Amino acid sequence: QVQLVESGGGLVQAGGSLRLSCAASGRTFSRYAMGWFRQAAGKEREFVAAITRLSGNTHYADSVKGRFTISRDNAKNTVYLQMNSLKPEDTAVYYCATPDGLEYLPSRPNEYDYWGQGTQVTVSS
Repeated sequence: QVQLVESGGGLVQAGGSLRLSCAASGRTFSRYAMGWFRQAAGKEREFVAAITRLSGNTHYADSVKGRFTISRDNAKNTVYLQMNSLKPEDTAVYYCATPDGLEYLPSRPNEYDYWGQGTQVTVSS
């Protein structure tokens, strides 16, 4: 089993920055990838970014390319999401997640098996 805990959310003005962290515990060595998703009120959960544990290969949603950066510290079993130039439309609950048994970089929610409880990001106008 894998436990994921997000942190770093909060309230920020448009144009500001936040860095989210996701700490993994439990069975972590076998994790192929970690991803970030977000879900705004009344909307579907959407993919944000993902990264592979060993190679550092990344993938981003078009809506965040050039503004968000995903990274990882394998020694700390932690993945980060640096969010710059934040916009009100970035307001959502942000979740980290990891798949089980995959050997590719997934971008669909149903490809991820373990989820954190989420952290709220609110961007004011």
